[in-house]
Amino acid sequence: MSGAGAARALRIGEGAPDSSPDDVDVSEKGRGADGELITADRRLFMQLLAFGGAPDSAVLAHALEQAGLSAVLYEDVNDPTGVALLVFGESPEVIVTDFRRFLRQPPFSELVPKPEYTMLGRTYAIGHEADLVEALIDRPQSRVCDPALPWAIWYPLRRAGSFERLPREEQSVILMEHAGIGRAFGRAGLGYDVRLACHGLDKNDNDFVIGLLGGELHPLSVIVQRMRKTKQTSLHLDRLGPFFVGRAVWQLQR
Repeated sequence: MSGAGAARALRIGEGAPDSSPDDVDVSEKGRGADGELITADRRLFMQLLAFGGAPDSAVLAHALEQAGLSAVLYEDVNDPTGVALLVFGESPEVIVTDFRRFLRQPPFSELVPKPEYTMLGRTYAIGHEADLVEALIDRPQSRVCDPALPWAIWYPLRRAGSFERLPREEQSVILMEHAGIGRAFGRAGLGYDVRLACHGLDKNDNDFVIGLLGGELHPLSVIVQRMRKTKQTSLHLDRLGPFFVGRAVWQLQR
């Protein structure tokens, strides 16, 4: 979104985020070019649902095309009859209305759900984004629906309590190490990420859902391999996975 629509989604404010423990402000926050605080009360909800027993993904893709829903259909690398459906929208209502009705009808109602791979999260800002609409809405949608980025690895993670007890300055250093790997692969055109918060949204009490997207699968595997050596992964993660690995065979951003 751009122009007047984007302008309406942003508000200039004063003060710093989380300035008082008594404040209740659930908006996403960034910083404008002049350093002023900007906020947006918009975000994207994304859910991944996996299924088995799908011998012909073309039938599923046709049904999605006819429904006109914003979604991505993956074929599961680790299951010859497995698929996963990534659905998204700015309101979680779409998941329990439009998509719920759609999934309760053939051909998806005939598939075997794999609830262990179900992931649900929301896009979030980390405080320095200059364009919140682009970061929270436009970029995640365009990445998952980019035909040049069909390969995907999706996984949840939970940080250990040791990370939360660290001073904020040390947390920032650890996160910068982690983020630096992602930026390097992005600059090389080898892999991009979608970061979702899932606090209270995940049945296994995970904190985040990560999607790694790329034109080839190998670089995405290398990203995970290199992340293992960071302090966050090696010292401050409680759990990681399960991993869904697939290739997009149908994509639509409505």
